[in-house]
Amino acid sequence: MAAITRPGGVSKKQRDLTTDEKKLWRRVAASVKTRRPLPAEVEEAEEKLAPKRAVPTAASKAPAPAPAPRAKPAPPPQHRGNEKRVRRGKLEIGASFDLHGHTQESGRAVLERFLRAAHRRGDRTVIVITGVGRGGVGVLRRCLPEWLAERDIRPLVSGYAPAHRAHGGSGAFYVFLKRPSETSD
Repeated sequence: MAAITRPGGVSKKQRDLTTDEKKLWRRVAASVKTRRPLPAEVEEAEEKLAPKRAVPTAASKAPAPAPAPRAKPAPPPQHRGNEKRVRRGKLEIGASFDLHGHTQESGRAVLERFLRAAHRRGDRTVIVITGVGRGGVGVLRRCLPEWLAERDIRPLVSGYAPAHRAHGGSGAFYVFLKRPSETSD
């Protein structure tokens, strides 16, 4: 076990540190963020032993690419009353659709077709089952809010909410559709 050292290169037992111990100490000391400045003797020792590093120039440092803009998720139901009414069985669920077995691309396409058909039928509330995914982080579950916010689906949807345990729990969503007269479809 290495002896605990003090800043000056001397161990508690007042022996000089070996070269390997000094290198290790420098690495540890460099990784620590402190508010107090290091003692002058430590800084001098550091400067003598530390290898000179090339200073990066502005030309060699490329700016980080800007993150891609993401679509805003659809807002939750405008009135939590709809969500509560569905959970209590007071609001009829028009249809349900299970996305299990679909990829992101096929899931997005069939979801749009399903929502358009339900909207044409006059359904006001549907259930979309995404599944919870492995470890609770399902790809389709994560994508559903983004899909509902997209330009071609957004005019059909007034909101969405996680489903009650009786309707699929965290692996399903209630999707509230606008009345056909409310959209310019």
